[in-house]
Amino acid sequence: MQITDTPAVRAFLRCADNGWQQGWHERNGGNMTYRMRPEEAELCRAAFDETGPWTPLGVRAENLGGQYFIVTGTNRYFQNILVCPEENIGVAQLNADGDAYRIVWGLTVGHKPTSEFPTHIMNHAVRVQATGGASRVIYHAHPVDVIALTFLLPPEARAFSRALWQAMTECVVIFPEGVGVVPWMVCGGVDIALATCKEMERFAAVIWGQHGLFCAGEDFDSTFGMMHAIVKAAEILLKVYASGKPVLQTITDDNLRAIGEAFGLTINGEFLD
Repeated sequence: MQITDTPAVRAFLRCADNGWQQGWHERNGGNMTYRMRPEEAELCRAAFDETGPWTPLGVRAENLGGQYFIVTGTNRYFQNILVCPEENIGVAQLNADGDAYRIVWGLTVGHKPTSEFPTHIMNHAVRVQATGGASRVIYHAHPVDVIALTFLLPPEARAFSRALWQAMTECVVIFPEGVGVVPWMVCGGVDIALATCKEMERFAAVIWGQHGLFCAGEDFDSTFGMMHAIVKAAEILLKVYASGKPVLQTITDDNLRAIGEAFGLTINGEFLD
């Protein structure tokens, strides 16, 4: 079986292409990683080249040591991932200490993972701990409406969480803990990785000011679905703001509590009045 025919890689390719079709990935914008299950990596092992040199990550994730990640490449375009997978994605293996990686398959053009790979690895480490090992996907995209909203709302978790919850009923069901926010920072470095990790200790979704959105999940469907819901809620909010008309009704805090009771959810009480 070719690596590109394995279920894990096929799901990765489908998710990446869905994001491109949504318009979330201009030029080489956005990136994605998937932490492979041992059996998934074993299925691909015959095609791996595990003789290459280790490249320092600049961060350390001991709880991910030795694991394999499907990853998008640096300066690669999401629009090309489905057409030419081996050129645009690869499989990276971490060393035992979780502070260096080597490419064992793919990325035949560029030969490097996304520049946000350190951020992804640190976020995986945090989400693995927060979810008891269930979290496997980290997806970063540049949805227009989410970025636009970062110009209008205070860069804080409470403001964004409440606005999104009140925009669309399903939002509080999908992310009852809320969303995190990182104010604008230079991307691709350790500082923004640390800031994002701090938010991901509590939230599966983190908005980057004037930049985009990070989502984490157990699988591609739930991760993509969370991002899709946040983007849709942001679009609704912007249309309401743009109307220039006063808001006559919204989803109240009591409504949110009622949703929590109906669906058996624990809604983040810090964000309720």
